[in-house]
Amino acid sequence: MPFGYVLVGAAWVLTFTFALVALAWRRPRFDPRKPGHPLPQVVTRMVDSRPLRAIVAGLALVFTAWVVMAGLFGPQNASNALPQVFYVLLWVGLVAVSLILGPVWRVLSPARTLYRLAYRMPAVRRAIVPLRYPPDWGYRPAAVGLFAFVWMELASLDSASMPMIKIWVLLYFCVMFTGAGVCGDLWLARADPFEVYSAVVSRLSPFRRDLTTGTIVIGNPMDHLPSLPVRPGVVAVLSVLFGSTVFDSFSASADWRNFADRLSAAASAVPVQVASSVLRTIGLIVFITVVAVTFSLAARATRAVDRDARRSFPGQLAHSLIPIVVGYVFAHYLSFLVERGQQAVFALGDPLGRGWNVLGLAHLHVAYVLSLHPKVLATIKVLFVVTGHVVAVIAAHDKALRLLPAGRQVTGQLAMMLVMVGYTFTGLYLLFGG
Repeated sequence: MPFGYVLVGAAWVLTFTFALVALAWRRPRFDPRKPGHPLPQVVTRMVDSRPLRAIVAGLALVFTAWVVMAGLFGPQNASNALPQVFYVLLWVGLVAVSLILGPVWRVLSPARTLYRLAYRMPAVRRAIVPLRYPPDWGYRPAAVGLFAFVWMELASLDSASMPMIKIWVLLYFCVMFTGAGVCGDLWLARADPFEVYSAVVSRLSPFRRDLTTGTIVIGNPMDHLPSLPVRPGVVAVLSVLFGSTVFDSFSASADWRNFADRLSAAASAVPVQVASSVLRTIGLIVFITVVAVTFSLAARATRAVDRDARRSFPGQLAHSLIPIVVGYVFAHYLSFLVERGQQAVFALGDPLGRGWNVLGLAHLHVAYVLSLHPKVLATIKVLFVVTGHVVAVIAAHDKALRLLPAGRQVTGQLAMMLVMVGYTFTGLYLLFGG
């Protein structure tokens, strides 16, 4: 694909979208309070059924135990199922499932299931005296947890190290149990990185709850998108998700490798792995910070309202980053999910490396359906990136119509438009040109 054409085409698409919505989109159209189309009542009853939720949570707990068994007692090398489940099925697969079905981690979370089981014991219940979760914390603990995950994947000494993955998982469960013991279930809803990740992505799901009746309805995902709660740390969460994905692309480029090699050579007294980890950590922090700062400044770049209102705009517009995050995740990790995901499933069929064939899939091989068709894969990547940005521009414009006074609703968005174009150019360059 001619790289220059990709960049120019993407810029024109975004510019045309902004011009179109600015001229023809004069009143807000997206509203989380819209009723949607109700599904048959049996669907809501099934989803809310305690026995069904218990079965699903139990199966997820068994699956977790199976993966932990593989990590502890299986072959301690790249064929182990734990790293593949950790990095592929959990990190990328959770996005796909949440996008389709909604915030599924609330049911699947083994930490939440174990906490609820423990809380049923009278002795545990008496020992726990829940404290009030500080409202000022918001999603900030989840942002820290998400950063810990992306650091482990992108900047640690060895992301495939079995001991390090085991330590990460152990610390995750310890933090979740301790926090839930102190603050109750609300800690898991605000601080569990995977639960917040799933809840954020689910805002693009066509399925949601009717705010009045509580029944499950299907409707325009753009009506669901603005329902993202505006809490402290919400911009940080989305910046970690977006910035880490962009850094993952950049760190695979020749420019970064050459730069890292020169610095490692200059710091000859420091072990190469340590120098690389420190450098990648700094790069990861820089990318996340750039996303957070540029988005926040663009959201506040209007004189049409007072200072207090401008201060709230980054949180009010944070939902517009969700389509970009989802677009980049699929653009960057789609082949990873499809092909390495198959490897993960095959590894789960023989968790201990003893020749088991629990899933009956031992005769199959990984189908490289995307890697063998690079032009198709490149087209898909471009479509994901550009579509994510187009949806983001539309979502930001619709919200701006509610936030900005008449007469400033277009000029007040120019800074955000420029930032979106910058994100698009940078993302496409790193995916292709880099």
